[in-house]
Amino acid sequence: MTGPPLTGGPTSPGQMPRLTVAVVSWNSARDIAGLLASLAGGLMGVPSWELILADNNSTDETVNVVKKLAPNATVVRLERNLGYAAGINAAIAASAPTDAVLILNPDVRLAQGCAAELIDALRQPRVGITVPRLQDPAGHLQYSLRREPTVLRALGEALLGGYRAGRVGVLGEVIVDAGSYRRPRAVAWATGAVMMVSRHCLQTVGSWDESYFLYSEETDYALRARDCGFVVRYVPGAVAVHIGGKGDLSPRLRGILIANRVRIFARRHGKVSRTAYWAAVMLNESLRALLGRRQNRAGIRALLAPSGDRVRL
Repeated sequence: MTGPPLTGGPTSPGQMPRLTVAVVSWNSARDIAGLLASLAGGLMGVPSWELILADNNSTDETVNVVKKLAPNATVVRLERNLGYAAGINAAIAASAPTDAVLILNPDVRLAQGCAAELIDALRQPRVGITVPRLQDPAGHLQYSLRREPTVLRALGEALLGGYRAGRVGVLGEVIVDAGSYRRPRAVAWATGAVMMVSRHCLQTVGSWDESYFLYSEETDYALRARDCGFVVRYVPGAVAVHIGGKGDLSPRLRGILIANRVRIFARRHGKVSRTAYWAAVMLNESLRALLGRRQNRAGIRALLAPSGDRVRL
């Protein structure tokens, strides 16, 4: 069902919504109400929109909260936890042919006018994906922008640490220069907590790769979009709060992240490069595991697992 426009009167009968807001949830009852409360301000200036929740078989009150607070939302209930990419695909499949799709984690809060800024940037030539400035709940910048993965960057992060390596472009994947977040720019990819994708980009690039159960699905999609001639555009005037963006992962989640990080690189490079990349990531996990970090020991186990293994929550 179509949500009401954020300016003017209710949507006219038969009017096509201009934007699909796609939220993917899994046991997100603690976060979803805050996201829904932020939509009125975050979507200010968008002529009309629809809200679609793709729920990965939550066992808590997520769906009931959405039905109570957003009765016009379309809820797509998946039969089991199929992952973030599968949830995105399900939401898009259930959507109207809108101009763009705004993909959201349940643990984000949109600042006023965020969506309109992202939509406006989509009008620039070749831009297919736009992303906002992400902040933590205290208003501090989150380093959400990324460079393309390379062997040298993986090695730099292993030896120097992610932050120090990121200060030198060829040595780090994460962009940590605060000045780079003050101006619009093209990036290789960005954190997928908030991501606006044009309909043309979606139709050209195709479905999200569901083999990435969690983590790296946005990397894969952004790089595939670039392969098709699209640009990922960072829009600092669009702001969102990302509550879960601290990077403190459980050992199980660390294992998924590391396995997918290596998987995506291997799929895009030859044998020599992917072997070197695996070794650099293994060095990173091993050096930190020597310090007693359980998360990195899980990363090592993921790297040593058979290549066909798929990790599920």
